[in-house]
Amino acid sequence: MTTALQLDRVTKTFGATTAVNDASYSVNRGEMFGLIGPDGAGKTTTIRLLCGLLKADSGKVQVLGSDPFRQHFAITRQVGYFSQKFSLYGDLTIDENIAFFADIHGVTRYHERRNRLLEMMQLTPFRDRLADRLSGGMKQKLALACTLVHEPAVVMLDEPTTGVDPVSRREFWRLLSEFLSQGITIFMATPYLDEAERCSRIALLSDGHVLDVDQPTRMRAAFADDIVEVIAEPQAMVEQLVRRAPYISDVQLFGERLHLRVPRGGAARALQDLSAAFTQANVHVTSLRVVPASLEDVFIDRVVTTRGTGVV
Repeated sequence: MTTALQLDRVTKTFGATTAVNDASYSVNRGEMFGLIGPDGAGKTTTIRLLCGLLKADSGKVQVLGSDPFRQHFAITRQVGYFSQKFSLYGDLTIDENIAFFADIHGVTRYHERRNRLLEMMQLTPFRDRLADRLSGGMKQKLALACTLVHEPAVVMLDEPTTGVDPVSRREFWRLLSEFLSQGITIFMATPYLDEAERCSRIALLSDGHVLDVDQPTRMRAAFADDIVEVIAEPQAMVEQLVRRAPYISDVQLFGERLHLRVPRGGAARALQDLSAAFTQANVHVTSLRVVPASLEDVFIDRVVTTRGTGVV
């Protein structure tokens, strides 16, 4: 069996809110799959359905060939769940937390596995430290160690790097790459589109709907138009100028960058016209260039397109 996880027309509602709406996709064994979307998109609900913590209203959910809700104990030994919030015991040490989670999963000979995990995560010197006294990055690594101590075949990660500093995020991703190389299937929910680039495939979510499922590179390559990136000051004036141009169909602000959407093949004209307009308006231009479409561009395009059809 090459499929690790599968959702087939799955819907889950909470009162009047549809958290997951007719979702269908599968995740291959040994794959890192990303569930990408903002807060409220349905990421956590999806993970809880896959972990058997919630029952779908309709549709079929399978994890390693089993129904995770009806056959929950059959998959518990094979699945590790990393929750959105730090949920370990602050009054226990690193060693004690890992031992506790090993006991929960019925693992008796875990000491060698614990030592390997601590060494890999550079936590060995701190194994006697209480969890409450750890930094944010160290807490995330401890939570990952507790998730992996029973050697699961599938790991569910619910926004594992939210609130973690950039250095710790990079270290966390190094660890995930190592575990991926060992054949573990990683299913990760994140709101960060830069993290989506690290996944072999991703599903874009908005308001419970699956907008697209594919490789990040294929999604960007399929983007229909050209993107012109502008970094210039004063930004408010620049935004007013570009919005007047009839050949620019959309303007998106990403920090100091403006992404301007123009019809495919129209970038050269846009660069020429914008350069002249900026010069006339005494705008200070740091960068004016054509760039590949980012996943942010793709995501916004999918949301706008889907809303135009009345689905979202």
